[in-house]
Amino acid sequence: MSIQSTIEATTASLSPSLQRIAAIVRERPQIVLESTINQLAEACETSVASVVRFCQAIGLTGYAQLRVTLATELGKQAAQFGPSDQGAEISPTDTLEQAARKITTLELMAIDETLGTLDFAVMETIIDHVESASRIILYGIGASQFVADDLQHKLFRIGREAFSFRDPHEAWSAAALPIGGVVALGISHSGETHETLKFLQIAADNGAYTVGLTGVPGSSLAKLADATLLTKVRESTFRAGAMVSRIAQLALIDCLFTGIAQRRYRFTVDALRRTREVTRGT
Repeated sequence: MSIQSTIEATTASLSPSLQRIAAIVRERPQIVLESTINQLAEACETSVASVVRFCQAIGLTGYAQLRVTLATELGKQAAQFGPSDQGAEISPTDTLEQAARKITTLELMAIDETLGTLDFAVMETIIDHVESASRIILYGIGASQFVADDLQHKLFRIGREAFSFRDPHEAWSAAALPIGGVVALGISHSGETHETLKFLQIAADNGAYTVGLTGVPGSSLAKLADATLLTKVRESTFRAGAMVSRIAQLALIDCLFTGIAQRRYRFTVDALRRTREVTRGT
């Protein structure tokens, strides 16, 4: 995971003083390269000791390592995606074109890092369980609901018994049925959405194989699930529910679906052909 994505995933668990540092570094990572530790502490209205604690909270030994790590990371980003400020936060003075380029860069980086760090052994295990599942139940709230709906639509078109729920009571009721061979997938970027956690817990209590899709490795969802798929993202300031995280989630969902579809390749191709033909022109 990149250090910027680590900061994104860790921020919510930090103390207020460390969150101020995280917010400034997320908004303008170049400040670390341009400032001494004293200057950064002053800019964040905090102490040098807090800056050191911040570095340790994100897995680094200190400020020197943060500067080296960020410099390397920003250099790679510039080489791969263009000028490093394209991945920075959107500012009030940005033109529409500049803002669009920044969003594009954030989304490209999210897909690249999410798939670049994907644990394919975990993905294969999940596919094994889905392949033999009698029922697949999916749940998420807000933007995560759209991701769940997307996977349900794809799986349903290739003949899989998949259900996505919009009402939490319906999701909990489905999860409470002690049917053998159920796979339950809960989606939450923060990994702390109450309704999604309850859905996955009920499913686990009734014998389902549980999967979590989240952007926070140490979240409650990640700890609860039998298997976890992780996104690596840096969200924009204008985060209406989800923007970049949704793209990363959809990338994982597409990989999951592709792995499932490959297991019954000929049937999948025929099923997609049949459903495409029957809906063509309607």
